[in-house]
Amino acid sequence: MPVRSRRHGGRHLAAGPSDPRSTSGRTRSHPGWFSYFLRGSPHHPGARADEHPVTVQDTTAPPARRKRSAEPEAYDFRRPMTLAREHGRVLEMAFETYARQWGTQLTSRLRVVANVNLLTVEMRSYDEYVRSLPDMTTMVLCDVDQGRATAVLQLPLDSTMLWIDYLLGGPGIATQDAERELTEIEWHLLRDLLQHAVADLTYAFQSVGQIGVMVKTVQYNPQFVQATAASEPVIIATFDLGVAGRETTATFMLPAEIVMAALHSGDQTDSRSAEALLEHAIATGRLADQVHDVPMDVSVQFTPYTTTPAQIAGLQIGDLVPLRHRADKPLDVVVGDVVLARAALGSNGSRLACLVVTSEEKH
Repeated sequence: MPVRSRRHGGRHLAAGPSDPRSTSGRTRSHPGWFSYFLRGSPHHPGARADEHPVTVQDTTAPPARRKRSAEPEAYDFRRPMTLAREHGRVLEMAFETYARQWGTQLTSRLRVVANVNLLTVEMRSYDEYVRSLPDMTTMVLCDVDQGRATAVLQLPLDSTMLWIDYLLGGPGIATQDAERELTEIEWHLLRDLLQHAVADLTYAFQSVGQIGVMVKTVQYNPQFVQATAASEPVIIATFDLGVAGRETTATFMLPAEIVMAALHSGDQTDSRSAEALLEHAIATGRLADQVHDVPMDVSVQFTPYTTTPAQIAGLQIGDLVPLRHRADKPLDVVVGDVVLARAALGSNGSRLACLVVTSEEKH
């Protein structure tokens, strides 16, 4: 007996293919409904349980996500900002000039053919720089701009031993105890050699700014050298040293604060628009006009007199306090704590006044 299409509690009971009223011979389905393929209705008395196969479409499962094309890259937020392209190129040119001069210095002092080539210039934190160095190496500490900061010239210990052998007239034979600290005599020889080398940094950095470097002392364990704070950004130049056919690598570290300040001071271009420049000029003029109308306290003072707390506590009415100010010496005209002028004491009508005789203002 054919089965008619019914709905029971949201379920769709479709007629089987044997139903003459089925036009396509296929079962129609709708997402979320159960489609029953049956030869007899379960509600019909002649239907059997094993004759009712069921196809279920589950719409509650989440859709499959698209696979990522690549793994995410880890980013260290402690890493300092990178060098701008134009600044990096300026530093590369400066260090390349320094490398050529350094190679010439080594050739003339060691009396062997020496080549120095720049490999990389990058900005990293000082902690990253120290962790990249070997446990035992020659770290020459240098004063930058008369002690404002500390620079580091790092050389392998075996290379410094070879250089000292050349300085003493030897053939440049590597010693078995190359991994040791320098003696006092060896350090003085190396210091004189490197002082001439770092002095050329001033000429090489003329396009960047005035940077003076002076060799100060030497250390051998990078972990114990606190040239700057661990998180401070530094400029690191890596060089390839070739002395008499022996290749090695050296690094030169400069504080980024001094280098970047010199780079920014050399930037003469102004990227602001004409409207922005006009607004800046108007604001500067208004500020200058307002400053001229700001009230200020001006005082006229004698030469300071030093006394003791006991004398101050013992002052009574009628006591005479001697001043160290001579009668012919002008008084100090003071604004804040700055002496701006000298003035002679006088009067204006019934009031005391002073006449400015000299100006001490420095622009």
